[in-house]
Amino acid sequence: MSIAAAQIHQLRPVYRNLTLVALGAIAGLGQAPWDAWWATIASFALLLAFFQSVPGNKRAFATGWVYGFGYFATTLHWIVEPFLIDMAATGWMAPFALILMASGAALFWGVAAWLASWLGTGAFGLVMTIVLAEITRSLILTGFPWALVGHIWIATPVAQIASVVGPHGLTLIALGLAWSLAALAQRKWWAIAGPLVVTAVWFFGMIGPAPTYDGPVVRLVQPNVPQADKWDPEKRVFYFNQMIEMTGAAPRPDLIVWPETAVPTLMDYAQPTLDEISEAAQGVPLITGINRSNGRRYHNSFVVLGQGGVVDRIYDKAHLAPFGEYIPGGEWLLKFGINGLAASQGRAFTPGGVQPLVDLPGIGAARALICYEGIFAEEIGTRDRPRVMILITNDAWFGQGAGPRQHLAQAQLRAIEQGLPMVRVANTGISAMIDGKGRITDRIPLGVRDARDVPLPPALPPTLYTWLGDIPAILLALLSLTALAGFARRVR
Repeated sequence: MSIAAAQIHQLRPVYRNLTLVALGAIAGLGQAPWDAWWATIASFALLLAFFQSVPGNKRAFATGWVYGFGYFATTLHWIVEPFLIDMAATGWMAPFALILMASGAALFWGVAAWLASWLGTGAFGLVMTIVLAEITRSLILTGFPWALVGHIWIATPVAQIASVVGPHGLTLIALGLAWSLAALAQRKWWAIAGPLVVTAVWFFGMIGPAPTYDGPVVRLVQPNVPQADKWDPEKRVFYFNQMIEMTGAAPRPDLIVWPETAVPTLMDYAQPTLDEISEAAQGVPLITGINRSNGRRYHNSFVVLGQGGVVDRIYDKAHLAPFGEYIPGGEWLLKFGINGLAASQGRAFTPGGVQPLVDLPGIGAARALICYEGIFAEEIGTRDRPRVMILITNDAWFGQGAGPRQHLAQAQLRAIEQGLPMVRVANTGISAMIDGKGRITDRIPLGVRDARDVPLPPALPPTLYTWLGDIPAILLALLSLTALAGFARRVR
């Protein structure tokens, strides 16, 4: 590994940077749908070995940024899909969206590498600064914790430790293992502790297949409406009738869940539609996504529909997707006809108040989540512990590739962190029932129109993560980096 790192150093700058981009792309293969976690570990180990000999802070920044660009261009390539739905209007934006997204996310890793170089903390310092960069990326400018390095463990038993350390703890484990392998390549035999610890965590997390559950039955309704057809007046009636048919099928479940914006009418004018849905549900509580207005404000809403078409509960999405549901500085940009890709009636959405718990008859309190909200681990917890998390989404925006699969993987991680079952219903899929250990007990595949009746798994006892959140991971990274920087300064 040290020899390979030395050979990269000897390349001409353009070839060296292309090699780093390729290494970053290889690191991205640890994410869903590839789940090649070992590729991520090997790639980072080589990066850390290379970083040991990078001269100067500017070179260090360039190294982190170029490597990060390759990683994020691979893991976020699905970002082009929303722009391809209306090729004539927005297709030209697709390559720019990917380049800008990958470039922006890579800045966090560039700064992390610069800081590690400036502090003189070497490869281990880079591990800690990248962990802190991933935490910052999850929080700053409303946050975007997608494709965190720690997500490579979701398909493995190591993911179970997220109930203790959360997503950033998983990142620390991944990068710590890569650093150990880089050290072992230099015959630093004490570094064998890293693989041994990860092996122990792996065996700790081996829980076997999900048992058979005997809880309330939830019907997952996946209409599989292409995004291009969703608001087409001639086609939406067909898809709506399909959902009505699946909703009314015997036997009756205890709860029915439709996906985000499943009702093709603004709630202000939807009462006849809601009456029809309620009649098909035959008294069973039904959750659906719908858009509604509140004066001049528009909301992306999660509603619980009771008998007689009565809306019993409403949750308005609180954490909106920037550039999707609203544009920063949108009031000014709207004058030029620029709004979010998913904006309602040509207007940007407004975030709702923080009222995330809804009561479900016969089941209990549910944590309502709409699409993008499911990726924020630090925002899921509530003062009162719910019985279940219910996430409705419209992943039709993201095609049939990596996007929906990565979104599903994050739902599994939220279930592990909270020890709660997750009901996930997506327009085009993947809809799934997930237990409190992150196991998928049943699913409707991507791109399939179907309804599935699935028992709701029990809620597990509160996890350590529900109490402490990301505080342990943040403190460990900060204290380790501070101690290492102090030691490096004394040595100098």
